[in-house]
Amino acid sequence: MKFFFRWLFRLLLLLIVLLVAGVLLLDTIVREIAEYRIGNATGLEVKIGRVDVGILNPRVTVEHFVLYNSAQFGGSPLLDVPELHVEYDRPTLFTAKPHFRLIRFNLARLNIVEDTRGNVNLDLLQKRLQSSARNNSAPANKNAGPPPFPRIDTLNLTLGRATYRSMKLPNQVDELKMDLRNQVLTNVVSGQDLGGVVTAILLRNGVNPMGNSADPTNHWLYWMGRLTSPPKK
Repeated sequence: MKFFFRWLFRLLLLLIVLLVAGVLLLDTIVREIAEYRIGNATGLEVKIGRVDVGILNPRVTVEHFVLYNSAQFGGSPLLDVPELHVEYDRPTLFTAKPHFRLIRFNLARLNIVEDTRGNVNLDLLQKRLQSSARNNSAPANKNAGPPPFPRIDTLNLTLGRATYRSMKLPNQVDELKMDLRNQVLTNVVSGQDLGGVVTAILLRNGVNPMGNSADPTNHWLYWMGRLTSPPKK
């Protein structure tokens, strides 16, 4: 009997050690899975510095996320996100319209690049993501439109700068200084709710918000217009 309890105690200790190790390794495992899945969906190199997954609380924090352009667009960082913090409602997470209690988004840098043939990195990225979403969806949903905008109770935005560069004119860089720090928006349910922030950024950079947003040569008005417009089906 003593032999039995001794081994039962050892088994219990081993189980505790494995559970603790699993918790400690959870963030590393999630980070590696996230890098793989994002890389697979975008076809681009991804680096994530740290992922913190809440076990008891429904939250996720991603730090030092960098998505790199392909060689076609020079291989420089496309997105540089020092922090993305998300607090969500578990029951709605995998529904058609998820509900987020808080999103804190810190974008240090966005680099839009046009190659020598006129292709733009964001356009190709969007097409790749749409194709990946269709391939991974159920057969009945293959022809479904883009997912609806989620409901966000509180959106905290910190935005650094964006650049637009054409590889036809590599020495010319058009920079948009967003210079937002902890800008708080509440009850965000569509991209149009970001209109006030977009207008302020454009005015600060000398861009007329009433210009022709459909003209891709007017870089910042065009891309900001796409950001706030409803997704096309």
